[in-house]
This record gives sequence, C-alpha cells and structure tokens, in this order.
Amino acid sequence: MNLAINSDQARFNMIEQQIRPWDVHSPQVLELLGRIRREDFVPEAYQSLAFADFEIPLGEGQFMLAPKIEARILNDLQVKPTDRVLEIGTGSGFMAALLGHLSASVLTLEVNPVLCEFARRNLAKARLPHVEVRLADGSHGALHEAPFDVIVLSGSVPEVPSALLNQLAPGGRLFAIVGNEPMMRAQFITHPGHQSYDCLQPWDTVAPRLLGFSEPSSFRF
Repeated sequence: MNLAINSDQARFNMIEQQIRPWDVHSPQVLELLGRIRREDFVPEAYQSLAFADFEIPLGEGQFMLAPKIEARILNDLQVKPTDRVLEIGTGSGFMAALLGHLSASVLTLEVNPVLCEFARRNLAKARLPHVEVRLADGSHGALHEAPFDVIVLSGSVPEVPSALLNQLAPGGRLFAIVGNEPMMRAQFITHPGHQSYDCLQPWDTVAPRLLGFSEPSSFRF
C-alpha cells in the first residue's frame, strides 16, 4: 500500500473519529490538523501510532499529548495571528508547530536537553522561523520576553504558578491541565487586567506531568 495514501487516510480518521467528537469545530484548527504531518514529530519506533488516540512516549519519561487533547486546546484558546505565545513543555515540537501556524511568534521551553534537541530538529524540518525552542525550566516562564498573549502548558501540573500568571498580557489566555490522577481539569485562565484573573474549567482529562513544577506537600497538621 502507498504509505502516503495510508497516512492521509489515518489522518482523516483521526480528525473525524477522535477530534470532531471531542467538540473541536474550529475550521482553522481542523484544516491545520489535516495539513501538518503529525508523523514527522513522532519517534521512529512509534510511527505506526502517530494518529492513534494515545499518549506517544518520547523517551526521557515524557509523552506527546493525545491528538484530541491537542486539538481541543487549540480550539478553545482561539489563537490569533497577532498573538505572542509561550509554550511550556516542548516535547516533540508538534504543539509548537501548530501554534506557530496560528500565531505571530512562539517561544517554547523544554527542560530536558534530549527532547529540546529532538524538537529543534523537527521544527527545523517544518521551516517555522518564528518558533524558538529554548532549553529552560518552564515553571518560571520567560520573564524577560513577557508579557505573552497566550501561554500553553503542554502537560499537567498540580497548580498554575503565579510566575506564569504574571506573564500574561491584559486580555491574555493561559491553558493548563491541573490536578492529580484520577481527576484533572482543563483550566482556561483569562487576564482582563488590573491583577484580576478569570478561570473556566470546561472539561476533564488526565495528562502526564510536566517536569520542574513543584508538587504541594500532602502533609497536614
């Protein structure tokens, strides 16, 4: 069977069977997911699972988010062509590539040097000059480049650090998956201005932990 045709059919099935049923209706997001080659961002050992409803291992104890989660994040954030974006947890670089096609610029932070280099290679092949991959602890954000219109945490955290909230521009939006297994909530935090923040939690999911974020102590008096 022609591999290109096989991949195109698998991509179509991913969109129609996984992504649309998860309330992803943005024509721009759906078109982008049909065009960007997810398989180019997947480790060779997992190529056959590039379009599966599955968190693909990247090595180093990290994973790609499932396709429907990536799509729903983009659908709900409504990224604009003028937005400056900060991503925490680059992984393979796939989410950064999607964000790069939707926004003015993307700075994506990865704390693991092996994954940082993997993402750089993938994004270089995708020819996205306004996407920068930086080796850094994402829990502190990127204060010197702030504020950002959009901040995306591509994994789960126990809570959203105030350092990241403080790097949102007025009118900015932050996405994070917050909580502990077996129950985590998607949080969309908006910053109307004047040190105020609004939070919506529209859906539940479970996602792998991002590295570098402190776990609150479970000790109680």
